[in-house]
Amino acid sequence: MSTDDQAYDETLPSHSGGSINLADIRKEIDAIDLQLQALLNTRAQASLKVARVKLAAAQGQPVDFYRPEREAQILKAVASRNEGPMSDSAVQRIFREIISASLALEEPMRVAYLGPEGTYSHAAADRHFGHAVETVPESSIADIFQAVEAGRVRFGVVPVENSTEGAINLTLDLLTETTLRVCGESRLRIQHSLLSRSDSMNAITAVHAHPQALAQCWHWLNAHLPNVERVSESSNAAAAKLAVETPGIAAIAGDTAAELYGLNTLMKGIEDEKSNTTRFLIIGDQDIPPSGDDATLLLVSAPHRPGGLCRLLQPLEAAGVSMTSIESRPSRSELWVYVFFIAVDGHQHDATLAPVLEQLRELGPQVKVLGSYPRAL
Repeated sequence: MSTDDQAYDETLPSHSGGSINLADIRKEIDAIDLQLQALLNTRAQASLKVARVKLAAAQGQPVDFYRPEREAQILKAVASRNEGPMSDSAVQRIFREIISASLALEEPMRVAYLGPEGTYSHAAADRHFGHAVETVPESSIADIFQAVEAGRVRFGVVPVENSTEGAINLTLDLLTETTLRVCGESRLRIQHSLLSRSDSMNAITAVHAHPQALAQCWHWLNAHLPNVERVSESSNAAAAKLAVETPGIAAIAGDTAAELYGLNTLMKGIEDEKSNTTRFLIIGDQDIPPSGDDATLLLVSAPHRPGGLCRLLQPLEAAGVSMTSIESRPSRSELWVYVFFIAVDGHQHDATLAPVLEQLRELGPQVKVLGSYPRAL
C-alpha cells in the first residue's frame, strides 16, 4: 500500500460531518462484486434453460437463439429504469455484454464484417453483438453477403449510409439480389484518432489512412501537420498495421484499432465534422418479430409513367406512416429504369403498416420487404 493510500485509509471527510474509512468502502465494493458475480452466473443458468426449452420445442429443426427484438426490449427497459449516476448508454453497454456472453452459452455465433481487424465495421459488429461472438473479417461487402448466404457465418454487418458521404451504393445493389433479410441496424459515430508508436506528433513523418479518412480530417491535418506526407491505404486498419511497424508513421483510425494494435493515441477526435456517423445493416436469414420500436426497409419500383412514384407513396401519407429515407438505384434489368429503397417507421406486421404494404403491392410492379427490425439505440 502506498503512503497516499495509507493516508486515505485513515479517514475521509463525509458530507454529514463525520468521517469515512476508505478500507470500509473497498470492503463494501468487494461485497457488491460478489453479489454481482453470483447474479451473473444465475442469469447464465437461466439462459441455458431457455436454450434447452427452445431445442426441445424445435424437435430437430433450426433454432433462432438470437432474438434481436427481445434484446432491444431488454436494453430499452434498462435505460428506462436507470436512476444514475451511470448514464443510460453506459448501463446499456454493460447489459449488451451480459446478453452477448449469455447468448454464447446457448449458441456460439459467427458474425462477418468488412475487414481487416480494427476497422469501424469491426467496431460496429462489437457494438451491436457484444464481444462474446466470433467476428470474422471479410475483404469486401460482397464477401460478407456470400458468407451469410453460404452459412459460414450467422449474420453480417454491412455499411449502408454515411451522414456526410451518403448511401453505400454497393450495399444497396447487393440487397436487390439476395434472399437475405435485414435483421437489425447499428449507428456508429465515426471518431478519428491519430495513432502511432511514437509518443509525440513531432516525430511523425507521414500520415497513412483510407482516402475518405484523410479527406474527413483535411482541415485538422492542415492546421497541425501541414508539412507531413499523407498516404492513402486500403483501410484505416491497414494504416494502423503500418504504424505498428514504423515509429515515424501515424495512422488515422478509431479506438478499436488503437486497442487491437497497441498504438498510442496522440490526438483524439481529429475529424472535421464532429457529427459524422455511419449506419450499418445487420443481414441474416431470419424474420424478426416486432419489438415495439421498429423500422422497415422496402424495395419498390414505380410505374414508368408521370407521377408514378408520387402515387406509390400516397398510401404511406394517407396512413400516417413516416418515410425516413429514400434512395434510387438503376434496376439492372432494363435501361433507364430505377428501383427505390424506402425506409419507413413501423414493422411490416403492425396494424398500421401491413395494410399499406398490400396497397403498395397493388400499385407498383415490384414491392419487396427487405426486412423489419428494431431501430438502432
